[in-house]
Amino acid sequence: MRVMLLTPGTGHFYCGSCLRDDALGRGLQRIGHEVSVVPLYLPLQLEREHPEATVHMGGINVYLQQKTRLARFLPRFVANLLDRPSLLRWASKRGNMTNAAELGPMTVSILRGECGKQALEVDKLVKWIATQPKPDVVIVSNAMLMGIVRRLRQEISAPILVTLQGETPFLDVLPDVHAQAAWSALRERSAEVDGLIAVSETYGNLMRERLGISPDKLHVVHNGIEIEELQGCPQPAAERRPKTIGYLARMCHDKGLDTLLDAFLLLKQRGTIDGLRLRIAGVQLAEDRPYVTGLQARIAQHGCQGDVEFLANVDRRTKIEFLHTLSVLSVPARLQESFGLYLLEAMAAGVPVVQPRHAAFPEILAATGGGLLCEPGSPSSLADTLTTVLTNDKLAADLGVKARTSVTTKFTAEHMAQRVARICEQLLAPPGIAAATNIAH
Repeated sequence: MRVMLLTPGTGHFYCGSCLRDDALGRGLQRIGHEVSVVPLYLPLQLEREHPEATVHMGGINVYLQQKTRLARFLPRFVANLLDRPSLLRWASKRGNMTNAAELGPMTVSILRGECGKQALEVDKLVKWIATQPKPDVVIVSNAMLMGIVRRLRQEISAPILVTLQGETPFLDVLPDVHAQAAWSALRERSAEVDGLIAVSETYGNLMRERLGISPDKLHVVHNGIEIEELQGCPQPAAERRPKTIGYLARMCHDKGLDTLLDAFLLLKQRGTIDGLRLRIAGVQLAEDRPYVTGLQARIAQHGCQGDVEFLANVDRRTKIEFLHTLSVLSVPARLQESFGLYLLEAMAAGVPVVQPRHAAFPEILAATGGGLLCEPGSPSSLADTLTTVLTNDKLAADLGVKARTSVTTKFTAEHMAQRVARICEQLLAPPGIAAATNIAH
């Protein structure tokens, strides 16, 4: 098949959804399909070398068209200059990309597609797609891009699949008026696609209820990762000294970093684990710095500066080295996580995990056997569960082996790609054959 994958970039920081989409594209290629990845809004920031691709619906033009009608009448050469990847990367480092109050109106406008303020950008994207070799299937990275589907259908006849990953945490923190309008637009537009792929059953069930999705249109495909480099671990996690708790996600309140710090300080106060350390790695945006500074002040108040390390915006090599120093990993996220790619990365390295009993975490741990659950939002429950893993080397070793084995056998990029390809093939098959294929699978 010829597959076109439309995915938004971040410009300058790593994003779990982008890494998942890149793994999917590479996985599809390895099993024999032709894949073209089209970045939207900002350039892709990937953990591997890749040629810089043209960005469509560039973030600067999208933003300006939201703010003023005049931007919709810019000369073509000026608009094209504003879509240069180097300029977009520069702009992404200086804009606040997570301000819900600021992003609400633009989110709603983009979801309205041809009826929104960015209709010109939608039209340009669709007309460009029409000039490319015709894809057999178009995969849209997340539901926030469904505003393009109606215009896309007018230009090409290929089936359109939309991935569901991470929309709810973003939309639910928008101001009410914008959140309600966005959900309304999503419900309307989701009826116009051929299928939706949720990255977990838990998230699929949630989105089915919120969008009113027909059960026959919703599929579940767990995320997969590139595992080769992660497996080269010189020492089992259970045997590593000093005992080290790890965190691998964006350094922000929503991901529960302060909850993990509270649990760590409680463990230090108890004094039952000699030399215990906490290593924190992941994205740190400009707007995250005050939050991190506050955490560092609390660490200093408890005299634990030498026991806690922050590693901001690490590359893949540093991330892999980081994972191979951990005894256990925990990201006690507060919001409705649709998956949590960091869990697969830790487990592929043989590191057991401790996660709150909510969102998709129970599903992932049940599927892998690679960790334990604690009560959501409770530093004491998290501390107790971490203690269970950190003080029982046999349990930790068993969890680590199960984790690595499960990821290797069920959560690779190839496994994910094979399941997505099967869904695409069902959409392309004649109705009678497609129905038989659904029964068989």
